[in-house]
This record gives sequence, structure tokens and C-alpha cells, in this order.
Amino acid sequence: MIEVLRAGPLTTVQDLGRPGLAHLGVPRSGALDQPALRLANRLVGNPPDAAGLEVTLTGCRLRATVATWVAATGGYATVTVDGRPGRFGGVQPVPAGATLHIGRCTRGLRTYLALAGGVDVPPVLGSRSTDVLSGLGPAALRDGDLLPLGAPSGPPPPSTVDSEDPSTVDVTSTEEVPAPVEVASTVEVRVAPGPRAGWFADPGLAGATYTVSPKSNRVGVRLTGPALTRVRDGELPSEGVVLGAVQIPADGQPVIFLADHPTTGGYPVVAVVHPADLPLLAQARPGTTVVFRGSER
Repeated sequence: MIEVLRAGPLTTVQDLGRPGLAHLGVPRSGALDQPALRLANRLVGNPPDAAGLEVTLTGCRLRATVATWVAATGGYATVTVDGRPGRFGGVQPVPAGATLHIGRCTRGLRTYLALAGGVDVPPVLGSRSTDVLSGLGPAALRDGDLLPLGAPSGPPPPSTVDSEDPSTVDVTSTEEVPAPVEVASTVEVRVAPGPRAGWFADPGLAGATYTVSPKSNRVGVRLTGPALTRVRDGELPSEGVVLGAVQIPADGQPVIFLADHPTTGGYPVVAVVHPADLPLLAQARPGTTVVFRGSER
């Protein structure tokens, strides 16, 4: 078990989600920055689809009841074990009874924590992911929660550790911790035209610049900037929407759908973000500048 001492504002269990269920009204959900979760799982010897923790901005504090290996990736944060400097972006041993602290992000927005064996909460529709919109999956973590861990499939890759037993590793003998990196002030994302591009005076979005709103969440990134002007009046019947869809509400300010998005919507979709650029949006903090670029997709 892992005991949650401080959950932080939004720490959730996430794996690779529930793809293929949109026809049932179930979005994919899962880690917003999937490359970061996959890397963390690989570092501790887990399969790519093992469940880990998505920690938002201000970190969390956990206590291990058994010796284990962990890896933190994604948004940069300090890692400490019983107050001693740990390792970000690599394998970190955590002895039984030790306290693991993931600090505040100094680059990006979401840190991903993999634990050897994965977080073994009961799956719902084939996934252990928390979906904040539908309520599927486990609730967001709260102080005092106990998280079961699965059986490790094996030790971390030999090149990443000095011992196969985390209880025998001196946590003071870690690699030099990378220096914090400043938050990127601008991200560029590629977009392809959406099904309702013709509803707007300037539907391409290419070259347009917006700012990430504090109202953004796992459902979508809300942007503020030049409002898109509709050239077609009337209401749009609800239709299917996909991950990365750029929807334009009545105020003309774009909303980019992320993993917990609804599967249908009644606002027109002017564009769709390239899938490879979605992790950039997952790590874009409020105030970040988003620049749209055309896509060949």
C-alpha cells in the first residue's frame, strides 16, 4: 500500500485510458501527457499501460508501507525521500516506511509518478483512470487514502539502478538532480481544419495567438484572445467530438478538448489539434501563450 499524506489540489490515478468507447458516450480519459506516463512506467519496469499518479502543479506527499521503486516524469518537480534529495526523471528507491514528497512544478503543470507494480485500484470499463467529467474510475485522491500496489513484473532495467532491492539502497547516494527549468512561455500546436471551419470568417487559426485561461482543466484547455466571428447563424445539433477538437462557444473563445472531454457537443468545431501536440497542451500552465500552426495532416 501507499498512504496519501497530502493529496494536493488534484492528484488522480491515470493509465492509458478507455479508447474505443465513444459510441457508448465514454471518453478516452487517461493521462493527459501519455509520453510522460509511458516513460515513468518504463523506468520502474512496469508495462506501458500500468496505472500511475497524475499530480497537478503543487505536488503531493506519500508514505510507502513496503519498499518500492518510483519514477517521476513530465512537469519538473523536486523529489525527496524523508527530506533527502531524490531523483527526477530516473528511478528512485523508496524504503518501507519512508515519506516520498513530490514538490511543486517549476516547469509544466502535471507530474507523473509511476510505482513498481502500478496502482492496483479496481478497473472500470477496462481502465483505472479517473474521469473527472463522467465520474468513472476512482475518485481524486484525498488525504488519508490508501492505494494498493500491484506485484512488480520485475526490477527496473539494470542500467538505471545499482541494486534489485530498494530496501538496500542508500537514498543519499543518488544521481545529481537536474536543475529546474523555467516554464515555457509559448507553445506551438498544429491544427487541421475541423468539420465546421466554414462557419467562421477566419477558420484556419494558423498564426493566431491565444493565452491559456485559469479555467482550463482535464476536460479542455480554455483560451483567451481574438474571438472568432461566425458567418453562419443558427444552432448546430449535437454531434460527435474527438480528442483535440477545437470548439468555439458563443463567446468566440476556443476550447481545446483534452482526455476527459464529452463525446458530443453542440458548438461548432473549427479545427482539430495534431495528436502529437496534445502533451504540450497538457503541460501548458495558465498564462502560457498558445500559437496555432497549420498542419499537413
